[in-house]
Amino acid sequence: MTSQTCNLFVLSIIMIFFGRFASSLVLADLQNDIQKLKADFNSSLPDVADGGPIFTEKLKNWTEKNEKRIILSQIVSMYLEMLENTDKTQGHVRRISEELFTLKNSLPDGLKKLKDLMDLAKLQMSDLKIQRKAVNELFSVLQTLVETPTSLKRKRSQFQWRCKC
Repeated sequence: MTSQTCNLFVLSIIMIFFGRFASSLVLADLQNDIQKLKADFNSSLPDVADGGPIFTEKLKNWTEKNEKRIILSQIVSMYLEMLENTDKTQGHVRRISEELFTLKNSLPDGLKKLKDLMDLAKLQMSDLKIQRKAVNELFSVLQTLVETPTSLKRKRSQFQWRCKC
């Protein structure tokens, strides 16, 4: 997949997920702006292909709509950060930035959710105090899990049904 195709793929997923595909700024209109931005960043250099894609591969791992909104929120923020120090007097940069900013405002706060995940990953589960706290919260966590949408309950009931066989 070329970098242009990757960029359009990521942007189209973002726009489709947030209902902006039929907006005044259509993805096809952004294609020319993205071409100009690619020229600004010299993205046709051979080293662009080194290591493979940075966003599109990650999107494949996030399958549920709400999950995808979290990762897309991060991706949009990263694009905005990248464009922060560019010349916004250029029309193509301004249009792309404005569209990304509009999309970002329609997203949940993915950064907060990402921070929560990173905090969980840092927990020292071998720490006795952490273990005691975790045990105290176990019932609440299980209760929340039981109250989750039916898709998770269906998987659990299918698993139980298979175990009885």
